[in-house]
Amino acid sequence: MEMNREKLCTSKADVSSDSAYHCSTCHDDEEWSNTSRGRAKSRSLSASPALGSTKEFRRTRSLHGPCPVTTFGPKACMLQNPKTIMHIQDPASQRLTWNKPPKSVLVIKKIRDASLLQPFKELCVYLTEENNMIVYVEKKVLEDPAIANDDNFGPVKKKFCTFREDYDDISNQIDFIICLGGDGTLLYASSLFQGSVPPVMAFHLGSLGFLTPFNFENFQSQVTQVIEGNAALVLRSRLKVKVVKEHREKMTVQNGIEENGVVPTNIEKEVGKQIMQYQVLNEVVVDRGPSSYLSNVDVFLDGHLITTVQGDGVIVSTPTGSTAYAAAAGASMIHPNVPAIMITPICPHSLSFRPIVVPAGVELKIMLSPDARNTAWVSFDGRKRQEICHGDSISITTSCYPLPSICFRDPVSDWFESLAECLHWNVRKKQNNFAVEE
Repeated sequence: MEMNREKLCTSKADVSSDSAYHCSTCHDDEEWSNTSRGRAKSRSLSASPALGSTKEFRRTRSLHGPCPVTTFGPKACMLQNPKTIMHIQDPASQRLTWNKPPKSVLVIKKIRDASLLQPFKELCVYLTEENNMIVYVEKKVLEDPAIANDDNFGPVKKKFCTFREDYDDISNQIDFIICLGGDGTLLYASSLFQGSVPPVMAFHLGSLGFLTPFNFENFQSQVTQVIEGNAALVLRSRLKVKVVKEHREKMTVQNGIEENGVVPTNIEKEVGKQIMQYQVLNEVVVDRGPSSYLSNVDVFLDGHLITTVQGDGVIVSTPTGSTAYAAAAGASMIHPNVPAIMITPICPHSLSFRPIVVPAGVELKIMLSPDARNTAWVSFDGRKRQEICHGDSISITTSCYPLPSICFRDPVSDWFESLAECLHWNVRKKQNNFAVEE
């Protein structure tokens, strides 16, 4: 596979000639792998350029999935580690830097939460008046009566740029994102960007806060450090999901005659296909929906049938999502830096069906089994819930566009602190030691 050279910015300590490389095909998000095994052949970099061009490099195959982009939004990128052999970096080397000073910031606030109004106002005043930044806010946030009727906040509100979800595209206008709320605000921020995602700084102002490491008390100094490019990053991989539905329309035909005349019957006629694509941060959940019957879905990996899930459903999650629904269903918890996809059954009708971890980059396909008694339902990070019928398919693989989450300390410390504080992992009463006799 041919490679294109792309220069990335480096810190002042880096040598200007250092550059990072990534696969050109990874940026064509509409194309899916059509190899014999269904797996993209974009894996690790070789050290020497390909013959015939000094700007092209050849990539060899490994099990680490597609290379993620290392530019986030129009101005942010990740500091390059010149010792990196593969695209998966040492977590300690993942640092944020800017090739130009950031000027625009998207502020996402949890809706219908009165406790966030004052932090939201303080943050917006600080960004607009003290840092002279362009603040983007969703239109429905400003419709809150407490904000709309606040005369003191009026001059600041007039400086905002507003947008509406599913109507306005702001993907190329945001330099970084600040979330005020719980983990749901981070998931919502991910859904707004179906391609490259700007760096995300999440403040813990919600209920759980597993993905939000920052406290709001010292937000001025913390935001200033991010603007100056002094922060660690954790690249949270996302899933690229393609849903293909058989588009049907109902029509009436004559198939029988009774004493009173013709008996009409409704049948469905296939008239085409409907294709939808999503970027998912936590998990794709396929369940039985309102039906009382067990779900019956076939799971394919790289074109091979690996199992049929008979039970309440199945969860396909990222390492970030392994601590969410998958953990409640009995799966192991995976650090976000591990390149993997987890498959977890929901109440399986088998004692031996255990959660499994497969390499990032494989392509999973989920379809209703031919003998399934009922349809299934699918949701993406708890949203966009829809019905899956016979003939429909769900294709899942690792996305080339991770979500760069800004760390409070570093990827390892933040993760284990969240496990202990939010999930009470390994929290227990300690055993007493033996008394020493004199």
